[in-house]
Amino acid sequence: MAEAKGGGRLKGRVAIVTGSGRGIGAAEAKLLAAEGARVVVNDVFLEKRGEPDEKAIADDVVREIRAAGGEAVASTASVTSLDGAQRIVNTALNEYGQLDILINNAGNVRPGAIYEMPETDWDRVIQVHLKGAFNMIRAASPTLCKQGSGVIINTGSESGLGHPGMANYSAAKEGVIGLTRAVARELGRFGVRCNAIRPRALTRSVQNFSSTSFSPWRALETALGRYSLGDRGHIPTNGSPEQVAPLVVWLCTDAAKNVNGRTFFVGGDEIGLFSEPAVECSLSRMGGWDLDALDGYARQRLIGDLVNQFALDDHPELKKYPG
Repeated sequence: MAEAKGGGRLKGRVAIVTGSGRGIGAAEAKLLAAEGARVVVNDVFLEKRGEPDEKAIADDVVREIRAAGGEAVASTASVTSLDGAQRIVNTALNEYGQLDILINNAGNVRPGAIYEMPETDWDRVIQVHLKGAFNMIRAASPTLCKQGSGVIINTGSESGLGHPGMANYSAAKEGVIGLTRAVARELGRFGVRCNAIRPRALTRSVQNFSSTSFSPWRALETALGRYSLGDRGHIPTNGSPEQVAPLVVWLCTDAAKNVNGRTFFVGGDEIGLFSEPAVECSLSRMGGWDLDALDGYARQRLIGDLVNQFALDDHPELKKYPG
């Protein structure tokens, strides 16, 4: 059998990667295995569903890892319930006797205008991204805390900074960032670190969104305005999943053992660290604030120089409500 190529940085460790049948998750699972980790490849999706040759896409990734000399096992349980998450964790514990790394990557996309979005589309996206991350952390954390070590990587998105036509996805992804900060502070005392990424990569979900009927909606890099990293330097608008995986895997190694509660950008040839939220301006008034004071001094000092980055004057196609 061929040996997996890699530096063995994660030899002896066990990892779970949710949503790893394709795209970013698959790239992460393969690189983890190449670095010596034994990997639970989790994905609910099936190829040729209902047909005689139906197969789980997770099985294909497992076969690739094994063919390269690595160790992996497939799981098709869903992250959307705590029971499903526990079954995924149990797969790692039953197959390999331990768990060291959890990468929450499972996701879905259901774009739509906020004033037309069905409740089910909101619920399903929140359930997979945000609740799914919670379920997995809830199921894995007792094992990680008890052993006094572990790594959790959550997958956020630049969409969390505000993406028209993707309110459900934006809310779920930014919720994941808040969850990351909370988990980092709560579990850090047990030696468990938790970080997040906002990746940029051309995946099937991105392609599916690009082909929808939401042509009036601005692209993400345009919608984010001054918050977007744009197409600068070596960052392509859409990098590859393989360009995301190295940072994620590196965050799982001992080289990053002091990194906890932070959010990273990764896309194309560039990586970056996002700043943490901070109050830009603070005013104090004896006795508190009333409406007149807010109209006057506070308005002038607090918001007087803010630019309305979401003005639609230059986008008449967005101003007309379609109803």
